Amino acid sequence: MAGKKTASEATLRPDPKFQSLLASKFINCLMWCGKKATAQRIFYDAIDLIRKRMPDADPIELFTQAVDNVKPPVELRSRRVGGATYQVPMQVNPKRKQALAIRWIIQAARNKTGKPMAMRLADELLSAYRREGEAMAKRETTIKMADANKAFAHFAW
Repeated sequence: MAGKKTASEATLRPDPKFQSLLASKFINCLMWCGKKATAQRIFYDAIDLIRKRMPDADPIELFTQAVDNVKPPVELRSRRVGGATYQVPMQVNPKRKQALAIRWIIQAARNKTGKPMAMRLADELLSAYRREGEAMAKRETTIKMADANKAFAHFAW
């Protein structure tokens, strides 16, 4: 199987405001039912809220750092060996690291209730930047489970 390329990877254009590929990918993952304008509005409103809360920091740098902080170094993958299924800790390739981080941040923001999505997203990005919050908890849980299943690492091939 040759390189796994998705259509979004080949046609992904930088976002119009910051010229960032990561922001564009994040907006695409945030989008529901093809409503890209709504997803962009939510993302840019969240970035504006971050700018108001931390005026001395560059919000797109803060966003990039938040995503980098959430990226997991290892994950568990199921491996069937001799009729038994083992959870085997494996290294994560860079594209999957980014995809998992984006997915976890968006999921954490969606799980909160009571505030507009832009505020929830801004809160989650700020907490991920500070290495706390639900997305970071998910990352830490994944790392702990991988560490607990280190005994099955020899099944990774």
